[in-house]
Amino acid sequence: QVQLAESGGGLVQAGGSLRLSCAASGSIARINAMGWYRQVSGKQRELVARISSGGITNYADSVKGRFTISRENAKNTVTLQMNSLKAEDTAVYYCNLHVPLTGRDYWGQGTQVTVSS
Repeated sequence: QVQLAESGGGLVQAGGSLRLSCAASGSIARINAMGWYRQVSGKQRELVARISSGGITNYADSVKGRFTISRENAKNTVTLQMNSLKAEDTAVYYCNLHVPLTGRDYWGQGTQVTVSS
């Protein structure tokens, strides 16, 4: 089993910054991708950013140039640095770990990010 523990959400004014962190524990496959998704009530969960164990990243168009994802493989942690936040970034953010070889996805409990305009 894999457990994901998130931290770093909160309330910030538009234009401000927040950093989200996620630590994975348990039986973690060496080859995996870790990332962040977000969900607004009544809408589908969407990918924000993802990084593979090899360091390949991809971002949603809406956050490119503002958000940066990074990871430390030795610690099984992933961090999302969010700058120039906008009201439309308000959502519950979920940490995800994806194992390509099995197709299995693991999720954190979610952390609220609220950006006031």
